[in-house]
Amino acid sequence: MKKSRIIFMGTPEFSVPALHALAKEENFEIALVVTQPDRPKGRGKKLAPSPVKEAALELGLDVFQPEKLNTPEGVERLTRIRPDYYVVVAFGQILSQAVLDIPRVYPINIHASLLPRYRGAAPIQAAVMNMDKETGITTMVMARGMDTGDMLLKSATPIDPDETAQDLHDRLSEIGGRLIVETINRVNAGTLDPEPQDNSLATKVSMLKKADGLIDWTRSGKGVCAHINAMTPWPGAFTHLSGKRLKIFRAVPGERDAGSHRPGEIIRCDGKGIHVATGKGGITILELMGASGKRLAADAFLRGHAIDLPARFE
Repeated sequence: MKKSRIIFMGTPEFSVPALHALAKEENFEIALVVTQPDRPKGRGKKLAPSPVKEAALELGLDVFQPEKLNTPEGVERLTRIRPDYYVVVAFGQILSQAVLDIPRVYPINIHASLLPRYRGAAPIQAAVMNMDKETGITTMVMARGMDTGDMLLKSATPIDPDETAQDLHDRLSEIGGRLIVETINRVNAGTLDPEPQDNSLATKVSMLKKADGLIDWTRSGKGVCAHINAMTPWPGAFTHLSGKRLKIFRAVPGERDAGSHRPGEIIRCDGKGIHVATGKGGITILELMGASGKRLAADAFLRGHAIDLPARFE
């Protein structure tokens, strides 16, 4: 049986389960793995390989790390392989039409939302922030627009209100690995045809910035908790108290009625946590980090950093 020749493109940890899933299939051949060049990392700023490069080398696969793939040299390298498919997962570079035209069957992207909802760079965080009941993975035929290509398969998963973006990221990456294998097998069997997206239902999400972590205390208690979960692990949810920055890692909806307290005002501190008023109701902060750089449970934080009331997060 002729194997499907695949060029895999990906960079972060999210891409690795899909690479592993494809490598296990006897009817697939991963002819090349394309990933971003090694980047400076850590305090020493030593060059470090991407998670995909590390996984590819462990699997004994050829690795290509172009600073820019859309060059005559890049196109020539990919064309020479004569791939049936690309599988692209969070690669980090936009592909030119000349690059997209190379695969014999399809260039396929694994996207972490139920398209056409949340096209763009931060679909996982958007789903958590907006308190969606579910999200999922979509495999699609790549086009020049941002996540506008025809859809192949979808797989949905519920979102728990307590889940962080990291929790959801890890689960979706595994779902993506399973779905891409099913997608290619069904395309090869002739039982799957691309379906155009309904552009009228499309929503877009931008790449996150550090400033997006700033907590808006005028949101509801549930909304503030969702924002904290969405910003975990990056860029991290933060606020300020007496001019000092505090990073909030975990909180739960608290007071149903914050009474006369203004949004951001600390109602009380006790063994359960730091109780804060919001635009509607309130939250209880369970874990946070101050200037020490240590992530602490609220009671441990308060033992070393007593908060004198009245006080209000800025």
